[in-house]
Amino acid sequence: MARRKTIVLFGETGAGKSSLVNLMAGKEVASTSPDTQRCTMQWNEYTIDFDGDGYTVFDTIGLQEPQLGVKEYLESVESAYRLARELDGQGGIDLLLFCVRADRVTAALQSNYQLFHEFLCEKKVPIVIAITNLEREERMEDWWMRKHSTFEKYQIEVASHACITAANGLDGRHQLLYEESRVTIRKLVQKFTTDQQKQAWIGGNNQFVSLMRKLKELLTGGSHMTRKDLVPHLTKRCGISLDVATELAHMIKQDAAPASR
Repeated sequence: MARRKTIVLFGETGAGKSSLVNLMAGKEVASTSPDTQRCTMQWNEYTIDFDGDGYTVFDTIGLQEPQLGVKEYLESVESAYRLARELDGQGGIDLLLFCVRADRVTAALQSNYQLFHEFLCEKKVPIVIAITNLEREERMEDWWMRKHSTFEKYQIEVASHACITAANGLDGRHQLLYEESRVTIRKLVQKFTTDQQKQAWIGGNNQFVSLMRKLKELLTGGSHMTRKDLVPHLTKRCGISLDVATELAHMIKQDAAPASR
């Protein structure tokens, strides 16, 4: 049997990620009960099958607000590293699926995009975007025609997109749109996880160093956290050695420091 393809699904809470999993699966496999309390980024794992192919979907909790504190950014990056490390032993990542609610296109999108596509996967994994909550559109694709420039503004580049509704249980035309959306998202996933695409990306020891060095972009604007504060944070939360934590903390602070005049 062919290897299951690995999909990392990310986006803000309330974007419809769990509903998107259920849409792809063709049945309810993920709970869609609301969780309004932000927590340290973790993930749920789902196994789904359609059209003869198998997929493992890792549904994550990403960055929630446009301007999070240093602590929250570090927690998110560390969790991303833990997920990547776990997936290394399972064959790598085949696809990043970015879930965005149509009425929540904000600057937070850029933070999520950077964390997963640039920092976690170093731009080496295909990334596609699913725009949800479009059941009120006369033609769902019209939303992209009107709004795609917003993603360019935030420097978000994706391989492709799907304009869909993941709201199940509605009547009449809405239900037809839901079934149409299932076909659309499945075709998108299949297209970008075929064997003709790049081989699954597998991280390495340099990955976390790269992530943390690039934190300078996330820490722009000044940080009151000292290197002394960062070291125990990295050793306890990531399980890395004291020497490596010290080096990483030095790089973070050095790279995030304002340029001398």
